[in-house]
Amino acid sequence: MTVTLTLIAVTAAISLLALYIQPKLMEIGMLRPYRTIRDGTWYEVITSGFLHAGMGHLLVNMFVLFFFGVVIEQTLGIHHYLALYFSGLAFSSLPSLLFHRDDPNYATLGASGAVESVLFGFIFLYPTEKIIIILLPIPIPAWIFGVLFLVYSVFESKRAGGNVNHQAHIAGALWGILYLIFFVPNSVDHILTLFGLI
Repeated sequence: MTVTLTLIAVTAAISLLALYIQPKLMEIGMLRPYRTIRDGTWYEVITSGFLHAGMGHLLVNMFVLFFFGVVIEQTLGIHHYLALYFSGLAFSSLPSLLFHRDDPNYATLGASGAVESVLFGFIFLYPTEKIIIILLPIPIPAWIFGVLFLVYSVFESKRAGGNVNHQAHIAGALWGILYLIFFVPNSVDHILTLFGLI
């Protein structure tokens, strides 16, 4: 079993357990910045990534992780892949910790930040590969999808409506690129070569 499939299996098991069998896990594990900072419950930065608000939330995240995680795992190797995933989870929590630290009612959860890090790692390494969106089944280059996704996320984050943590999506996406630039040798050279710049 690949690391990606293991992450999916563990995340699904914990999420379903919290949703349908042991709801107390949801309250203990979700990220509540007010509590995290005041009570030092920093484990929430990681545990929140193994919890989801519902089946739709869980299925979307695990679907994206399955299709892009396997490729990135094979490309980077297990150690870089795990480092990217968990550091992406932590980095994507920073906006919530910063902007909601004084709000005792704010909570967030889900693997989206880590998944976006993996997705944008793929986009960075394979910018010309085609991505098909289920709602719009037209193949588009990965880099165009990435730009459109970030524009949409920035727009939605400024509206500040709904229950989606767009700031975590943006932070996770940016970290996927930054991690490769700073920690994976030859990533920048790969991109420059790909576009015929060196």
